[in-house]
Amino acid sequence: MAAHLLAVGSATPGHDVHAAFIDWATHRVRADRRALFARMAARAGIEHRWSVLPTGPDGGGPTAPGGFYADERLPGTAARMEIYARAAPDLALAAIAALERQRPIGAVTHLVVASCTGFVAPGLDQIIARRLGLPGSVERLLIGFMGCYAAVAALRTARHLVRSEPGARVLVVCCELSTLHLRDTDEVEPLLAMLQFGDGAAAALVAAEPGGFALEAPFAATLPDSADLIRWTITDQGFAMELSGEVPRRIATALADPDFVAVTTAGRGAAGIDGWAVHAGGRSILDAVEQALDLPPDALAAARDVLHGSGNMSSATLMFTLERLLAGPPIEHGVALAFGPGLAAEGLGFRSAR
Repeated sequence: MAAHLLAVGSATPGHDVHAAFIDWATHRVRADRRALFARMAARAGIEHRWSVLPTGPDGGGPTAPGGFYADERLPGTAARMEIYARAAPDLALAAIAALERQRPIGAVTHLVVASCTGFVAPGLDQIIARRLGLPGSVERLLIGFMGCYAAVAALRTARHLVRSEPGARVLVVCCELSTLHLRDTDEVEPLLAMLQFGDGAAAALVAAEPGGFALEAPFAATLPDSADLIRWTITDQGFAMELSGEVPRRIATALADPDFVAVTTAGRGAAGIDGWAVHAGGRSILDAVEQALDLPPDALAAARDVLHGSGNMSSATLMFTLERLLAGPPIEHGVALAFGPGLAAEGLGFRSAR
């Protein structure tokens, strides 16, 4: 029994904060490192990042006078989670509405929700189910704090459900509000990490009926001696993202291993894959994947387009890329691949349904 990713809908908020963040961060970096920060920011491959945070009274960004981050001491975690509880369901429902404009979701039997940028109870899954008017019999699963590869875990779970229950119709939602976690620092590396992240949500329908992409075998691999390279630490002032500059090099090293490539491509090798949905974690990560696998220049075009227009939206990012690939030419052998805390790589194969 094949499980099919029938359609994906996506949503971002309306407030573009990328330029405002660069201006804010530039004034915090030590004077002797500002040229380095400016050079790295220009090379990031990001033009826009969107936030649920409102504009200030004068239309400025969250760090401008009157904005959420305007005070010298940044808001605490409780204030940030209050916004998450209000804004995350709204953004998730906007993504579901975008999905329904492409394909009616029908009688949903299972709801799988992934999010690592906030906590609320009753959970985001329960809030979504209630606001959609789903019956109480719908089975729910909340995948929390897995980070960027949680989209793979969510789709993998949906695939398992459909293969075990052919009548299942699984609504998958990834919703992340990364801009709730701004930190006040003058260090270049954490500022460059924050520079990558924006808010976004995506929703997908997975069922047995033919259409979209058939989801094939999943895979997972943890890179040795890499546990400290990507970390989320919960602090009194939001979640602190620690993203080491070593990550791209370690990914490239892993992808240079023929055994690792054989696992991720089901033995076909990189040359046998005609569709790549790679998590747009950052330009350097996409460059590392492209170079290590010797991919054609346009192989990661969909991922680079997502990064350019929305930045890294954690778990939602991969779904944005799959949405673009669904709208493109048929794919005979595809690979969805994401990286996250651990440092781990997770993914699954896919192909256009015949």
